[in-house]
Amino acid sequence: MTARFLQEEDFDVSVDPVPTFAELGIASTLVRVLQRAKITTPTPVQAGVIPDAAAGRDVLGRAVTGSGKTLAFGLPMLGRLAGGRSKSKSPRGLIVVPTRELAAQVRASLDPLADAIGLRLVTVYGGSPYDRQIKRLRNGADVVVATPGRLQDLVERGACRLDQVEVVVLDEADHLCDLGFFPAVSEIVSMTKPGGQRMLLSATLDGDVDRLVKMHLHHPVTHICNDDADQPDVDHHVLVTEAHNKVDAAASLLRANPRSIVFTRTRLGATRLAGDLAARGVTTVDLHGNLSQGARERNLRKFRSGQADVVVATDVAARGIHVDGVSVVVHYDVPTEHKSYLHRSGRTARAGSSGAVVIMTTKRQLSAVTGLHKAAGVAARHHDARTAPDPMTAAALALSGESPGSRGATAVAVPSRSTRPGAQRRSARPQAARRPVRSGPQQRSTRQEQPQRTTRQEQPQRSARQEQPQRSARQEQQSRSAKPRTEPSASHHPGVRRPTVTSDPAPVVRSDERPVIVRPAPRRTAGARAGGKGGPKTKARWTSAQRRAGSKR
Repeated sequence: MTARFLQEEDFDVSVDPVPTFAELGIASTLVRVLQRAKITTPTPVQAGVIPDAAAGRDVLGRAVTGSGKTLAFGLPMLGRLAGGRSKSKSPRGLIVVPTRELAAQVRASLDPLADAIGLRLVTVYGGSPYDRQIKRLRNGADVVVATPGRLQDLVERGACRLDQVEVVVLDEADHLCDLGFFPAVSEIVSMTKPGGQRMLLSATLDGDVDRLVKMHLHHPVTHICNDDADQPDVDHHVLVTEAHNKVDAAASLLRANPRSIVFTRTRLGATRLAGDLAARGVTTVDLHGNLSQGARERNLRKFRSGQADVVVATDVAARGIHVDGVSVVVHYDVPTEHKSYLHRSGRTARAGSSGAVVIMTTKRQLSAVTGLHKAAGVAARHHDARTAPDPMTAAALALSGESPGSRGATAVAVPSRSTRPGAQRRSARPQAARRPVRSGPQQRSTRQEQPQRTTRQEQPQRSARQEQPQRSARQEQQSRSAKPRTEPSASHHPGVRRPTVTSDPAPVVRSDERPVIVRPAPRRTAGARAGGKGGPKTKARWTSAQRRAGSKR
C-alpha cells in the first residue's frame, strides 16, 4: 500500500471574494469619488444593503456603530435620484436624523458624492437661522437632511413640501424614538409620496422602532450585520477611584491617551470638567446643548484638526459623530442604560480600527457598572487608580488590571467576633474578675444560700413604709418646701432603699446598703434671687414643677 500526501487541490478552500462598489452597481462617477477618499472596499453592511436598496426595496438594517451605514443608504439614494431635477420647495430624497451633529456628519459624507452627479443637498436643523434654510429650499433641493423638529416647522410654514419625496431614510431610528420623536417621525413619513422607498437603519432595533416598521415599511428586506466577526476591536476597562481624586485620575488617563472623547451626564458637568482638565494641562473643548450651533461646530472642528486633544461632551455627540483616530472613550459619568453605553463607546474603533473604552466609577457604584456591562454583553478589566500603570496608556491597561473571571478571588475575609481586638482584651481579663451569669433555678438557689442582711427591727419599719400610700407631686413639693430635709418617695426608685428623715446631717448607714448623704436645698432670699442685696426686686422665675405645685419660696 502506497501512502500519498494530501495536496492543496484535495481541499475546498474557496472563499467568497468581497465585491467592489462597481460590482454592487454603483456608478463609476461615484466610485471615483470614493477612491479619492481612500474608500475602496465595502463594509459588510454596505455589501448587504446596497444591492437591495438599489433595486428599490424597503430595507431594514441593523449594524454596529461605525460600520458604514451612511454610505449603505446614501449611495443607492443618490444613484436613484441622479439625472432628475427637483422642484422648488419639493425635495425628492429625505434623510431624518436625531441630532444636528449627525445631520452635519451625513452632509459631510454625501455632499462630495452629490456634487459629482449634479445633485443639491441641503441640511435643515435647529439652532440655525430660518431664512438661510428657506432660501436653499426655495432654490431647489434634491436631498434634505433634517432633524424632525425643524422639518415640521418648515412644513407648517409652507417652506417645504414632502409629497414628492421618493426615498425616505430614517437613520439612528432607535435614538429618534428614545428622544420622543416617534409621533413626529411617523407624521413626516406619512406625508411622503405613497409607494416610495423607505429604509431604516440603526445600531439597535427595538421598542417604537418596531412600530415604525409595521406602519411604514412594506415587506422590508432585513439585514443583520452584528455578527461576532463584525464586532469592533474594543477593550473595555473599569477604573475605580475615589470621588475627590476623580478629576486627577481622568487627567492622568487623558494625558496618556490623546485623541479621546469624554462623556458626562449633564451640560454643566461637561463645562466644569473641561475647565478642570484645561487647568491640569489637557487641551480640551466641550460639546453640549448649551452652546450655539456655531460654537459646537468650531469646537468639533478644533478636535478634528488636532488643535484640541480631548472633547468633553454629553450624549448629544454619542450618535453618528465620526472623528478619525479616537483612541479612547472615557465614561466620566456612568451611563443610565446599556444602550447609551454602547452608543457612547461606538465613537472609537470605527471602520475596522481598534480602541479602548474606560468607565470611571467609585466603589459605591461598582455593582451598577458590573450590571451595566452584563446588560451590554461586554467583559471589562478592573483597575484601581492607585495601582494602575503609569502612564495609563490603552496598551498598558490591556496588560494589567483584574479580569472579570478572577474577581472575588482576593476577597478580604472579615474577622470573626472572637478574633476582634476588643474581644481579645475582654478575654484577657482574669476569670475571677468577671461576674458569673446565672439564670433559672441555679440563680434562685444561690439567692437562697445568701444570709439575710436585715434585722428584725428593720423588717416592720420597711413593711410599714411599703404600706403607706404614694403621695402626689403637689404634696411632695409642699413637703420639700416646708422641711429642710425630706425623704424621697420610694415610688420613684422602687429598687433603691432610702434613708429615713433625721435632723442629724450625718448619713444614716445600714448594714445592707451604701452610705447616702441627704443635703438640704439652699434657701435664697428675694434679694438674692433679684441679683443680691440692695438690687431691684424683680419677680422670680418658677419652674413648671413649682407652678404645678402652686407655691412660691
